[in-house]
Parts: sequence; C-alpha cells; structure tokens
Amino acid sequence: MPGYLADMFTHATQLRVRYGETDQMGYVYYGDYAEYFEVGRVEALRSLGFPYKRIEEEGVMLPVHDLHVKYHQPARYDDLLTLRTHIEAMPSVRIVFRHELLNEAGTLLSEASITLVFVDRSTMRPCRVPRSLVDVLAPYFG
Repeated sequence: MPGYLADMFTHATQLRVRYGETDQMGYVYYGDYAEYFEVGRVEALRSLGFPYKRIEEEGVMLPVHDLHVKYHQPARYDDLLTLRTHIEAMPSVRIVFRHELLNEAGTLLSEASITLVFVDRSTMRPCRVPRSLVDVLAPYFG
C-alpha cells in the first residue's frame, strides 16, 4: 500500500457485500465497485459537513471525468469491507479521490482513482471549486 502523505484528507467507511452484488463465483461484480467508491466519496464529504446535496444547492454539479480501478483480489459475499477515501490535493476545477478497499483481514482488494469536474449547473460549463468546500478542506492541507 502506498505511503500516506502528511497533507491530505482521509476518511474510512464500512460496507457489507450483499448477495445481489456478487456473481456465480460469489465475487463482487466488477461494475459494483464504482458504486462502492461513490459511497466513499459521498460519506467522506458528508463527514466534513459538506454533503453532495449542499454542493448541488450551491449550483454546482460533479460529473465523473475518469475512473481508474486496479483489482488485486476479489471481494466476496458477506465480506465486511473498509473503504478508505483520500483527497490528496486541494481541488480547483477538478477533485481527485483515491480509494482503497480492504477486507476484514486488512488485505488490499482494489484501488481506484476518480476525477470529478466542478460544473456550473446553469451553464453546464466547468467552474472553480466552491469556496465553502475549500474552507472545510483547508485545515487538511498545510
């Protein structure tokens, strides 16, 4: 697992693998990982007192620009997973989330990097990160 940077925001949340998220082998279907990572992003921002709903109420949307996933080992039915979500740099027009998904034994199952773009809801054009989000992230970036 990569080393941790001193200046970044990190949040962890737990998920239980449900039967409907698995294939015939009992492994989590690869497409479901994107939903897990979304839970990580939403809960990380919520932990800052900045839920997605607030971003949208401020007139900003956050579409996904790109998603990169590396699968190391499968998650299995009924596993209790820990999802670590990191913001390693202060956002500007984009925000990058890095995710690490681990099982109960602490084994790294997958890693992802997801870039979202701040878009003005009225013009649908890229815009700067809302100042209010910068303010809540500022203490994590020296």
